[in-house]
Amino acid sequence: MTDVFQFADEFGPAKVLHILEPELGLRAILVVDNVATGPAIGGVRMAEDVSVEECFRLARAMTLKNAAASLPHGGGKAVIFGDPKQSAERKEEQVRAFASAIHPIVDYIPGPDMGTDETCMAWIEDEIGRAVGLPPELGGIPLDRIGATGFGLAVCAEAAQDAAGIRLQGARLVVQGFGSVGRHAARFLAEKGAVLVAASDSTGAVIDPAGIDVEELIAIKDEDGQVRDYPRGRKVERDAVIDVECEIWIPAARPDVIRADNVDRLRTRLVLQGANIPVTPEAEARLHARDILTVPDFIANAGGVICAAVEYRGGTEMAAFETIAEKIRCNTAQVLDEVERGGILPRQAAADVALRRVRSAMRYRRWS
Repeated sequence: MTDVFQFADEFGPAKVLHILEPELGLRAILVVDNVATGPAIGGVRMAEDVSVEECFRLARAMTLKNAAASLPHGGGKAVIFGDPKQSAERKEEQVRAFASAIHPIVDYIPGPDMGTDETCMAWIEDEIGRAVGLPPELGGIPLDRIGATGFGLAVCAEAAQDAAGIRLQGARLVVQGFGSVGRHAARFLAEKGAVLVAASDSTGAVIDPAGIDVEELIAIKDEDGQVRDYPRGRKVERDAVIDVECEIWIPAARPDVIRADNVDRLRTRLVLQGANIPVTPEAEARLHARDILTVPDFIANAGGVICAAVEYRGGTEMAAFETIAEKIRCNTAQVLDEVERGGILPRQAAADVALRRVRSAMRYRRWS
C-alpha cells in the first residue's frame, strides 16, 4: 500500500479514507487535503487506472485552485476504481455505496469529474444530502452541460494572449481530449475567432489545417461517436496532436500527458491546462525555457469549481458565468504579472498566490 505520509506537509492532507466493499466490487479513496478556507469541494473521478498518488495530487490541486480563486472552500478529491462505461445499474450501485461511505466526512462536498456527471451527483445528493454539479431539476447548475470549465479556459486565453504574443482571432487551436471540458473550450474559443485544427479523444485524432467545424464535431460526440468519425481531415493516432503546429494547445484529458520525453514535440505559443496536472514539473520548466507560456491547471481550469461554489450558495447560471469571468481574468493577470516581475515559472507564481491565502486562513483555525 502507498505510504500516505510521503505526501504530507504543513498544508495537509487533513483526512484520507480508503473504501472497500468487496460484495459490490467497490474500491475508492477520498483525500480531504485542506479545509482552512472552508469545506472542501472536489470532484469524484471514476476510472480503472486511477491511483492513490493521483488522488493526493488532485486533492492538492483543488486546494490551490479554490484558494487561488478566493473561494470559501478547501480542496479534496475522490477516486473510484472502475469502468465509467459499465452498466448504468452497476454504476449507480457503486456510486451510491461510495456516497454512503463518505457520509460522515461532512467537510467534503462531492462534484462531477472524469467518469461521473450530474446524474451521479444526484445519486450522491439523494444518499447524503450534499453535492454540487446537480441537475437543474434539483436546483443545480449542470457545469458540464453549460461548459463552465471550457468557458473559463476561453477567458484565460483572452487574458493571456498578450503575454503569449498571440491574437485569438485566427489563432490555431489544438485540443487533446475532446470531452466535457475540451469540447466547450473549443466552442467558446471558436466564438472568439480561434480555429480548431486538431482534436483527439481516447480512440484517435483528426487533423485539418483548414479548420474543423466545432459544432459538427460536438454533434458527432453527442451521438456517442469518436473524433475519427469526423468526415473531413486526416485521421491519426491520438498522441499525434502533440506535433501539430498551433498558437494554443489545450490538454483536457488525463494527468501527465506532457512529460520530459515528449515536451519538445510541442510547437505552440500558449498551453492552457484544461485537465488537472496534465504537464509534469520537468515539462513545465522546459516550456518556460523555450518561451512557451503555460497557464497552470488551478488557474486556467477553475471555471468548474467556481460554478460549483456559486451553485452551493444558491446562485444562478448567469451569476456563475459572471463570477468565472471575473475571477479567472483577475487571477491570470496576477499570475502573469508575478511571472514577469519575479522571473519565476507560472506554476510557482500561481502556487505562491494560492498558498499565501491558505496559510493566512490557517492562522484562524485550531485545526486545518
